[in-house]
Amino acid sequence: MTAQVPGRLPVAEPADVRRAAVRLVRADGRAFTAVLLLNALAAGAGLAGPWLLGRIIDHVRAGGGVGAVDRMALAIVVCALAQLLLARWARYVGHRFGERTLARVREKFVDRALGLPASVVERAGTGDLTTRGTADVATVGTTLRDVGPEFLVCVVQALFVLVAVFVLDPLLGAVGVLALTPVWWALRWYLRRARDGYLAEGAATSEVAEILAATASGARTVEAFRLSGQRVSASRDALDTSRRTRLYTLFLRSVFFPAVEVSYILPVAGVLLVGGVLHARGAVSLGAVVAAALYLRQFTEPLDQILMHVEQLQSSGASFARVEGLARAPRSAPPGSSAAAPAPADDRIDVTGVRYAYERGGEVLRGVDLTVRPGERLAVVGPSGAGKTTLSRLLAGVDAPTAGSVTVGGVPVAGLEPERLRRQVVLVTQEHHVFLGTVRDNLRIAEPAATDEQVWSALAAVGADAWVRELPHALDTELGTSAHRTDGSQAQQLALARVVLADPHTLILDEATALLDPTTARHTERALAAVLQDRTVIAIAHRLHTAHDADRVAVMEDGRLTELGTHDDLVASNGAYAALWHTWHGDEAAPSDDGRRP
Repeated sequence: MTAQVPGRLPVAEPADVRRAAVRLVRADGRAFTAVLLLNALAAGAGLAGPWLLGRIIDHVRAGGGVGAVDRMALAIVVCALAQLLLARWARYVGHRFGERTLARVREKFVDRALGLPASVVERAGTGDLTTRGTADVATVGTTLRDVGPEFLVCVVQALFVLVAVFVLDPLLGAVGVLALTPVWWALRWYLRRARDGYLAEGAATSEVAEILAATASGARTVEAFRLSGQRVSASRDALDTSRRTRLYTLFLRSVFFPAVEVSYILPVAGVLLVGGVLHARGAVSLGAVVAAALYLRQFTEPLDQILMHVEQLQSSGASFARVEGLARAPRSAPPGSSAAAPAPADDRIDVTGVRYAYERGGEVLRGVDLTVRPGERLAVVGPSGAGKTTLSRLLAGVDAPTAGSVTVGGVPVAGLEPERLRRQVVLVTQEHHVFLGTVRDNLRIAEPAATDEQVWSALAAVGADAWVRELPHALDTELGTSAHRTDGSQAQQLALARVVLADPHTLILDEATALLDPTTARHTERALAAVLQDRTVIAIAHRLHTAHDADRVAVMEDGRLTELGTHDDLVASNGAYAALWHTWHGDEAAPSDDGRRP
């Protein structure tokens, strides 16, 4: 059993990998059968050469004529040409099989990755998922496209050669097989250690990618808090671990391959020695001994390729285990399954006795109780580190509370299947992404059936229609680093336009307009409020004008909900919210109850 590291994406067990491989073969069974058949025919054609050469030797020793030798030599040429054409055809069919199979692997990986809950991805780290989707999938692709077909060719050739030696003389065949014993022991030693070694190497590579990605994305934070030394130290530790894992797999190869190379001469030497003794006693012809020696000499080439591919298969097998491991990751129940949560009765959100603690930190929320009525606009405010963002993640179903419950219509939010959750609650943060494709493609991700009229309406709702119309091809303009580049505010407006198209019942904004200038942000938030009228809007307010416009304001302090009420009531109460409000306005002191300065 492969131990799973808490918080990391799982790795598939060997049995799971074998079953997945069988499913891939069955999905394109005709092509796989054609590959095996063509390889068998090519291997059979390749066996004719040594056998005919042995016949030529025996024929010449018996005083035969030149005509028979010429005919057998021509047959050797014909068989060699047939082997070349059949092997080429087999590789062509094998490569096509590999490309189709790789496409299925990629599509399945993307489907599983998109089905992962956000909390699972965040705990595992994007570096691990990225490495599996790039380096590991590429390694599997190389195996399916190149190593797999070559391996099949070599296996069939090796089996046919061994059978041919036994047909020539069973004793010579037994000598050849026994002489391969050192190869078997070297292979067994290697296979016992290779899988774990390559899995450790893949995990170390993922850790390096995760640290680099986290450092790059948080560069400003690292600089602001002077954490560069810690990040450099963490990077060095990760690179040192990666170096050790790579040196270990290199050690395995440096022992395995020399031992195999030395063992190649043993079968040929054994057959020549034993065959010479048998020929001297008249038990076997010279042609048979030469043919057997040629077969075993021919056997070393496919065997060498097999053993080399075994090393590559161990690497790709570990990569495939990491790719297939996504199937073992926790995910929401699919629609219609018995485990799927029932449909919410309404859009009311209830937060009851909620506590939450991150795996590597203390408790962030400490007994929060809150009810959000359908259609209400609620602003959540508080100092940095008060738990606002954590509460928004629980409300959006990204995470489940450590204790207590967060429900919508009486149903736990975190238990909703992804499609229903997306229609029920959507969380929009300052983190945004512009996908490669047109503007239309970027928006239709939220609603594939949306018409151009609906797309333009969504853009107009967030104030983005003006700059989109100025693009060279409007909605058909390609976006991305090699096409039209969007700035931070434009990318954020596209993200908000997707929300409008998704048309959720509840919208949670966590710094969703942080990259917009204050005027544009206020316009966008008001436009969104107009579009989402009669829907629930929960805003994590960092600009207090958002709280001023809300129906109610919830004040978070040290993981607790300390105040709840309207803007006017909370300002009048001279509590924590009033202090935030006056500080935000730059007031030197809070006003007294009659509105005058003390």
